[in-house]
Amino acid sequence: MNTFGQIFRVSVFGESHGPAIGVVIDGCPAGIPLKPEDFTADLSRRQSGSRGTTKRKEPDLPEFLSGIWRGRTTGAPVTVITRNSDRISSDYDDFIKIPRPGHADMTAAKKYSGFADMRGSGHFSGRITWGVVAAGVIARKIADKAVINARIVSVGGLEDIEKAVDEAVTTGDSIGGIIECRVKDLPAGLGEPFFNSFESVVSHLVFAIPAIKGIEFGAGFAAASMRGSEHNDPIINEQGTTLTNNAGGINGGITNGNEVVFRVAVKPTSSTGAEQRSINLETGKIEPFTISGRHDTCIALRMPVIVEAVTAIAIADLLLIDRGINSLR
Repeated sequence: MNTFGQIFRVSVFGESHGPAIGVVIDGCPAGIPLKPEDFTADLSRRQSGSRGTTKRKEPDLPEFLSGIWRGRTTGAPVTVITRNSDRISSDYDDFIKIPRPGHADMTAAKKYSGFADMRGSGHFSGRITWGVVAAGVIARKIADKAVINARIVSVGGLEDIEKAVDEAVTTGDSIGGIIECRVKDLPAGLGEPFFNSFESVVSHLVFAIPAIKGIEFGAGFAAASMRGSEHNDPIINEQGTTLTNNAGGINGGITNGNEVVFRVAVKPTSSTGAEQRSINLETGKIEPFTISGRHDTCIALRMPVIVEAVTAIAIADLLLIDRGINSLR
């Protein structure tokens, strides 16, 4: 559904071209200092504007509706929204009869019997990640000792990000990318095996982000071709520090005190300027079509802060689940 978390519960709502989008956070501890300016840096990183991103420009200003009083959280559900203003819904009229390949046009129509609001891709749009990033800002305050940083490793198969984006913009097609996230100063003992292991919680949240198609921790898929003696990380002190980090900072679903490292694969943006073919639901025939409107050439460019946000949400929830049993907070 649209809610995630056991104690730090995050619920997103809204549609891309609806009046507003936002997030409700239940289980947020009372007394956390919070003001609109706290959201500026991360929400700005999620915005478009750089080459290869959509020309849609939203203010993205956060508005508190509940859970905040005198600049601090109250313990009641925190509701944060932002108003949608830059909407051109007519760009999406044709996709009711010609579902776009790679999008949720067809699946949403089947699941919701044609009642889903698909303007701007509706609730399936990457626009909904605004609420995720907003929740991540609050989660970081709970997981304040953890240093979370994500970066673009490559796009379109190239490490030269600018070159790859320029080539894609020139051809009118779209490209994907790889994002690497690293978490430092995370204590050992975080994670609730079996089904809420650290990797499980992070992966669940990561795959909720539109366009994510894969995740790997530490050595990741390369581990399948390694020998056990090569993959195992030698422990070099009583604190659990390891000589290598093929495990990505996690053993048995529990953080081991070393740096957490994982990478995610972002698919090419489904909306591309290149000609495509799809079925016309009115005629029953396959026909060529092109997508107009405003879309990201490479959605991966705006993805690092979203990956950081879901990581912070996972850490915050696991810290609150631990409830200080292992002195993790």
